[in-house]
Amino acid sequence: MAEILRQRVTAELDGEVVVFLIGMRINRFWKVSKWLPVAQAMPRMIRELSADPAAGFLGGHSWFGRNTIMVQYWRSFEHLERCAKDRSRAHRPAWAAFNRAVGSNGDVGIWHETYRIRPGNFECIYHNMPLFGLSKATAMALAEGDRESAEGRMGAVR
Repeated sequence: MAEILRQRVTAELDGEVVVFLIGMRINRFWKVSKWLPVAQAMPRMIRELSADPAAGFLGGHSWFGRNTIMVQYWRSFEHLERCAKDRSRAHRPAWAAFNRAVGSNGDVGIWHETYRIRPGNFECIYHNMPLFGLSKATAMALAEGDRESAEGRMGAVR
């Protein structure tokens, strides 16, 4: 089990980080042959990215249910885009398989959102948590001094 940090902490960035939200929605539970391959594709991609630090993938967290979501952290938008388009990586075949098997038939929904985060343009706090989120993907800093308040964390450009 991960160590619980009892102090209040935040994240510290030394440059841009990209937060990428991605997920799927099971629209027809009984069509297991349509949604199961989609659900199984992401762990393969994450293992591939985690094994290659040069890819720029910093980490992520997942939640599963009818609507799944994975929050991913990337070194830059360029790293994310390069991995998405790279024909030698797992993403391209998974995307092609989804389009062949599901396409626009409505059995499975997929989505993503991409956000560029820069120092001074984000705010986060973690208390009584293991390392998590942006503080786990980048660097953890104590939430004290100018980082004690949300206003201070939001304006704390380092």
